[in-house]
Amino acid sequence: MVAMGWLLAGRPQRAQAVFTQMLERWPGDAYALASRAYVAAQAGRLDDAIADAHSLVELHPQRSAGDWFNLAFLLEQRDRLDEAERAFRRALELDPELDRAWYGLGVALIRQSRFDEAVAALKRNTELQPMSPYGWYQLARVHVDRHDPDEARRIIRHLKGFEPKVAAQLERETGLAT
Repeated sequence: MVAMGWLLAGRPQRAQAVFTQMLERWPGDAYALASRAYVAAQAGRLDDAIADAHSLVELHPQRSAGDWFNLAFLLEQRDRLDEAERAFRRALELDPELDRAWYGLGVALIRQSRFDEAVAALKRNTELQPMSPYGWYQLARVHVDRHDPDEARRIIRHLKGFEPKVAAQLERETGLAT
């Protein structure tokens, strides 16, 4: 509660100290590790956040798909794409319905130029979140990269039905009119 109070007061460094004290008293405490990783990430200290997130999943590998997702997200931000991919896949083993992990996996695969695998991941993301434009946007971009403009146009037309601004952005970026 003390750490949460510091966070609410806009004093994340004080909250960080409380989480560190908790870990000194209870080494490996999942809540303290996850919280300290979050505070470090918010402060832009990604390497510290990754270290705590990694410790969390090592000590508590079955606790939460979200723990693995958070680690993967941080790793992807640091361009550690192979590790991020493994962590996204582990999150999906624990929770195959975790749409944001499918999206993150798709983005990590795109960044590795593994477009066919990215398509499969992003299709799953759009099945789980059909009204979210993010997966659709990335899926259209992958189809452009794969030289499949007809499929990209189909996605743009689909997006026009519920996210016309995103559809217009894709048309501008790709030069594909529908």
